[in-house]
Amino acid sequence: MPVLVMKFGGTSVANLDRIRRAAKRVGVEVAKGYDVIVIVSAMSGKTNELVGWVGETSPLYDAREYDAVVSSGENVTAGLMALTLQEMDVPARSWQGWQVPVKTTSAHSAARIEEIPTENITAKFGEGMRVAVVAGFQGVSPEGRITTLGRGGSDTTAVAFAAAFDAERCDIYTDVDGVYTTDPRIASKARKLDKIAFEEMLELASLGAKVLQTRSVELAMRYNVKLRVLSSFEEQSDAAGTLVCDEEEIMESNVVSGIAYSRDEAKMTLISVADRPGIAAAIFGPLSEAGVNVDMIIQNIAEEGRTDMTFSCPTDQVKRAEKAMADAKARGEINYHDLVADTDVAKISAVGIGMRSQSGVAAKMFKTLSDEGVNIKVIATSEIKISVLVDRKYMELAVQALHDAFELDKA
Repeated sequence: MPVLVMKFGGTSVANLDRIRRAAKRVGVEVAKGYDVIVIVSAMSGKTNELVGWVGETSPLYDAREYDAVVSSGENVTAGLMALTLQEMDVPARSWQGWQVPVKTTSAHSAARIEEIPTENITAKFGEGMRVAVVAGFQGVSPEGRITTLGRGGSDTTAVAFAAAFDAERCDIYTDVDGVYTTDPRIASKARKLDKIAFEEMLELASLGAKVLQTRSVELAMRYNVKLRVLSSFEEQSDAAGTLVCDEEEIMESNVVSGIAYSRDEAKMTLISVADRPGIAAAIFGPLSEAGVNVDMIIQNIAEEGRTDMTFSCPTDQVKRAEKAMADAKARGEINYHDLVADTDVAKISAVGIGMRSQSGVAAKMFKTLSDEGVNIKVIATSEIKISVLVDRKYMELAVQALHDAFELDKA
């Protein structure tokens, strides 16, 4: 029988009523003739509660025990979902990560999936089981310890299972009914997309759109897994939600598909750095080692052997970046006059595969922001994306203006 993967996020399984509603959706797919693999998250709020308990118990906790505790939320949901399906006379059983087994690396709380052998679940399907309810977000290390995949890891689990079992599709049920041209809370004209290309979704996910975890989109793109984002709170049809698919499956696409934003950005400038060969490596090497996620980079024209270097990073990594630069200066690796951090900025990005074949997108974006009196601090571009840093107070205005300028409310 064809295999379908269905993933339910925390809000979709937040209580027994919602688990029953999700189970009914699974029952509908079983009735259509699918063998279904259901990936579940912990009930809404449970993971945060478990993380809090670990922190209270041991501030310098053992990462292996952290994973043992934090992964338990998904186990509870998996068992309850299997019981609910059994009550509906659907042959189902729950699986924890180690029982499948979902083989991962040993990087506790940030493990990566290495292999999902299909034999155990396939054998049970052969014996009449119709639904395998798998606890998401978890696996087992080569040492036999429970691992977790990091926040949003259940999305990655779902796509990995869809790839391993060559599933017809991977449906991600969440609290939104698809992928929008921008955040509907900011732009009332935001429109739900019927289809979006993997690359566009990857950019939007990495730029702040919280619909899908970035790693799950990377996996789907690598293994060409069709992803569908759906709401678990609305009536479903086969055309519901947004299909994330290969670019070739989209007949005509707007030049710009979406406007993404991230309010938690900081702009950092090293003032008067000695300009010499290797200076960029001397700056960004220590930042990388300190775990600072650098995004945009600008180097000013050098004057009298000195230059300014500007980069952006998440606001919660500013202190780490300042320490890394101060340490590098103390070691004599870099020489700069001052490090200025501006934590009151936001990143706005226009994303679209149509940019590859059409010019004028950057000009239109900059003119639109200029007309609204929004000053651009930093610019970064890629083949299908243009990002700018602006003062945070202009973030919503910038998103709305760009959404209108590129007419994203029109199909």
